[in-house]
Amino acid sequence: MNRTRRLPTWPWLAGALVAGLIAVAAGLYWFQPWQLWVDETVEESLPVPAVSAPPSSAAPSAPAAPSSPAEVAAGSLISHEHRTAGTVRVIRAADGSLVLRLENLATSSGPDVHVWLTDAPVKPGKDGWGVFDDGKHLDAGKLKGNKGNQNYPLPAGTDLAGYTSVSLWCDRFDVSFGAAELTRTAT
Repeated sequence: MNRTRRLPTWPWLAGALVAGLIAVAAGLYWFQPWQLWVDETVEESLPVPAVSAPPSSAAPSAPAAPSSPAEVAAGSLISHEHRTAGTVRVIRAADGSLVLRLENLATSSGPDVHVWLTDAPVKPGKDGWGVFDDGKHLDAGKLKGNKGNQNYPLPAGTDLAGYTSVSLWCDRFDVSFGAAELTRTAT
């Protein structure tokens, strides 16, 4: 009688199952698809100068600094990889500091999205998705939420002359969710 010895298939099946589970877990971690359905609204008020005590003497003093923040540049967000809307303002506070402000923001949530001040031109459609990491950019911080009004203080000494746009940049996938061309305003 000729008997063929058959190897058990369960070790191969178990190995394939474990490899499949690891691949699914890695994919979920990397792509984070649930972010497409999660909204986080952040409502920060416009930065205002700190209130100082009135001078103790009645002697005339130097002219007072502006009592409200002044807009230095502004632009409207356009969609790139994800539907994006809202406005961007760069505001100079009375103390001279700069704040990049997102107003009425509405975009998708995503993994590792940052607010970048850049020197790249804003191009509509797919042509604009990947241009913002090609040149100079300043990372103002991780996006706080995908909806609302948010403030991002810029580092002291930031020279706006070298920057022409703002991008909501997904660092994980090297793609812009949306961007705004900045137009200088009178100060």
